[in-house]
Amino acid sequence: MKRQPKSIYRVVINAPINKVWDELTKRDGLSAHFFNARLDTPGLETGAPIRMRSKDGKYTSVVGEVLVWEPPYTYSHTFKFTNLDDPYCKVTYQLKEVEGGTEFTLTNEDVPADTKTAKYMDQGGTFITETLKEVVETGRPAFKHRFILWMISMTAFMSPAICKSENWPFDRKDEYQPSEQDEKASGEK
Repeated sequence: MKRQPKSIYRVVINAPINKVWDELTKRDGLSAHFFNARLDTPGLETGAPIRMRSKDGKYTSVVGEVLVWEPPYTYSHTFKFTNLDDPYCKVTYQLKEVEGGTEFTLTNEDVPADTKTAKYMDQGGTFITETLKEVVETGRPAFKHRFILWMISMTAFMSPAICKSENWPFDRKDEYQPSEQDEKASGEK
């Protein structure tokens, strides 16, 4: 399957790196920057499964496995929408201390080209970076992002049965296939 070129989204957040990291990786509540999903995992560490679940835990929108866990600088995981048959891709979040705060970079790789996943990932990259900045700096998303989150909550009842969390237990293994470029890089190390 053809893959899209790497997509990179970047923003400087006026906050210390640990504050940004804590919001990015929080597990005790909903994350506005992740479309009001709750990060569910038995433990954030390399190799651990992750699930992005609804507030009540009934539905799972995204599944993956942690690839890199280097607090507070890098967090990378595989990524698959549970309602789509598209293959897994890779998401990486990087934080760097800069003058004025923390530079946050979101990178999407190995996204299957010309798919709904590609469309959603393109839209999501901007939403995630903007909303994370807003929440960390002001404590809440901007109005336009709160409206999107409200719309998501109003349509949650339409989630397909495949998204039920019972279909996505932690022991269900991911099927991420790295791109040829990733395979070459790992062979060169």
